[in-house]
Amino acid sequence: MTIKLLAIGKTDNKQLQQLIDDYTKRLGFYIGFDLEIIPDLKKVKNLSEDQQKQKEGDLILGKLKPTDVLILLDENGKQFDSVGFSNYLQKHMNSGAKQIVFVIGGPYGFSPEVYTKAQGKISLSKMTFSHQMVRLFVIEQLYRGFTILRNEPYHHR
Repeated sequence: MTIKLLAIGKTDNKQLQQLIDDYTKRLGFYIGFDLEIIPDLKKVKNLSEDQQKQKEGDLILGKLKPTDVLILLDENGKQFDSVGFSNYLQKHMNSGAKQIVFVIGGPYGFSPEVYTKAQGKISLSKMTFSHQMVRLFVIEQLYRGFTILRNEPYHHR
């Protein structure tokens, strides 16, 4: 199994990008992982929120393979503690999924078509975080999840 994280827009904070790179490297010791950035839409001032979600949704769906398991990072998704999230990852690995794709949407969320295609929704918190920080949080939690599954000392129980 491999994991892909799709995100809209680049990270312009160098310190944050260094942390993302560090955890991406760490995660690579456990599983194939790819962070793919979908470029920000151009001329969004001329688009309504729904039009922006639709265009971003088309770009997201265009990155998926038919066999991918699509999991959205969504404020209304299921919340896990870290051990629960590691069990969630294990369940997907046991299911024979070839690739799980986690997606961080744009500022207005996802299009109806993306919600329809999704096989799950996860919320990191009831709080709102910047989309750039969410990337780091997701990658760190993926890394933590795999250290938990391997009974390694990174996560203290």
